[in-house]
Amino acid sequence: MSDISELETRITTALERINAGLDKWADLPAGNADEVDALNRQLDEERTANAQLNERLSTLKDQMSEKLVVVENALSQLQAQLAQAEASADALRQTNQELRNSSDALRAAAATGVVEPALINEAMGDELSALRATQQADRAELDAVLSELTAMTAADATPVTEEEPHA
Repeated sequence: MSDISELETRITTALERINAGLDKWADLPAGNADEVDALNRQLDEERTANAQLNERLSTLKDQMSEKLVVVENALSQLQAQLAQAEASADALRQTNQELRNSSDALRAAAATGVVEPALINEAMGDELSALRATQQADRAELDAVLSELTAMTAADATPVTEEEPHA
């Protein structure tokens, strides 16, 4: 029971303080009401500005998301081109090693004075393979350059709009 009376006393004290605060507001001169109105207008203006900034931020986030998708697509394309170029370079290295081995065998056979048609055929085949691998590497490089040029020209191409004549 004592808890209830203690709570009642605390509530009564709090209500008296609230009433005292309200009385102070009621006793304010009319000049403060104008100041409060001005502050409310400023608060509304700030809220409007804040809403506009939030809208602009949302728009910028959307634009950045779109640009991020474009960059990620370009990155994946460049990674694919790099993988293709690495595969071409590996094939070129392997073919050149085979060509060197064939040339060494042919040179050794020529040093002994024995002409072996199989070694000559193997060396010619390896040389043709090396030329094909070189051509593939060059083609991969040209494709990469072409795709970059295409992307650059597409980015620079802006639609031309006709202006309406002023009457």
